[in-house]
Parts: sequence; C-alpha cells; structure tokens
Amino acid sequence: MGAVLDRLYRLDPGQCMDLTPFLDSLEGYRLDDLLLSTCISGRVAFAMKGRFLLRSFCESFQDRTLIGCAVTDEASCLEYLAKEPYELLICTDHLESGNGFELARKARQAQGSLKVVVLALGDVIPAEYAEAPWLEAVVAEADVVDDQRPLQAAVMAVMGHHVYRSPSLRTGILPYLSCPRLTPREYEVLDLLASGLSDRDIARQLIVSQETARTYTKRLLQTLGVNNRLQAGLTGMRCGMVLR
Repeated sequence: MGAVLDRLYRLDPGQCMDLTPFLDSLEGYRLDDLLLSTCISGRVAFAMKGRFLLRSFCESFQDRTLIGCAVTDEASCLEYLAKEPYELLICTDHLESGNGFELARKARQAQGSLKVVVLALGDVIPAEYAEAPWLEAVVAEADVVDDQRPLQAAVMAVMGHHVYRSPSLRTGILPYLSCPRLTPREYEVLDLLASGLSDRDIARQLIVSQETARTYTKRLLQTLGVNNRLQAGLTGMRCGMVLR
C-alpha cells in the first residue's frame, strides 16, 4: 500500500486525486487542535484543493473510519455523497476541478440535513453566496494560519445547528502574517511537506532517518512560529515560499 501512496503523491500538481481507498494507510499523526471529531457519528466527506490539504485533514481526523469521501474535485465528491447519507462535508472554496461553494450548495440540495464547513483559501465569501441560507460555516485561511482554532469552532457550531464565520470574515481585517527567512534545508523540508509528504516520505527523499526528518519538521515549525504541519504549509503558501 505504501507504493500506491507514493504514486499518488507523485501526481502532477492540479491533477484530481481520490485518497478515499487509501485512508487506512495514512501514518496517523493527529492535529488535535484542528478538528473536534468526537461530536460526529455519521459519515464525513472532505473535498480539498491539493494533496497537502487533503492529507492534512484526513490525518487530523480522530476516527478515520467515518471518512467516506476524500477527494480534490467537486464531481467526485458529489458522486460519493449520492451513494449514502453524510453528516458533515468540509471543503475548500477552490478545488482542483469545480467550486467549493457550488459543491456546498449542491450537496445541501441533495441532503438537506448535511452540515457544511467551507475553508475559504481566498479569505472571502463571494457576494453571490454571502447571504445563502445553506452556507452555514465559512473559515478564512488566514485565520487558520493565525491559530485561532476556527476550524474546530466551525465544526462545533454546525454540529450544534449554528452559523459560523471566522474572525477575519466578521471584521474584514486579516491577521498579520510573519514570513521568516528559512535555511536551504528548511526550504527543502517545507516544499516536501507542502507536497503532501509524511515524515517517512521526507526521510526517503532526503536520504535521512525518519527521526531526523521528524526533527527537521519540528525545527521548521519553530522557525515559522506555527503549531502544526497544516499551519506550516499554509504559511509557506501565503508567503510565496512554496506553490499552491
């Protein structure tokens, strides 16, 4: 199965990806401050822009057996949602193919009780969706980088039948972003991390032990001033250190 995952992560950027059949093979590190999955008992769907976000969200979810869909495009997600009832959909506004806001609209039309959280990589809600009654929770990417735990708050809100907008979407003020200078090795590790690679994969790429790769990752997080790999990848993208 590891070889299959290796082939998946060597796909060209922008190529649609379906991680659903391989969820059992993920290494299993958890970003416990990202999602509160203990309040969720039904099926969960993820539709994310790129393999880095897709893998980060899947690996951060505590009970991975609940994940029935993990893809990077709108059409594939709708196909999964048509097969059985789902409790929660978390998607990004931009996808490898399709539109996350349209995905949310179509998914809610098909399953009225579905809870939806949209991660806005563009930090805005388009005017045509701003007042949509089906758009329950939206989180700006900038607030995730700023570590205000907005994704956790959004999931808790929708599961409690509430509407949620993360801080910058409520105030219109984006948090300050610090872009520190990295060493050549840190740039290398950040690029591999943002490509969706685990510490084991990074170790193979750099020809070092897994423990050394883990140390590299920890040092990178410290340099960037972030708490987890998701924040590190998003910070690198926002600072122009790695491509989206």
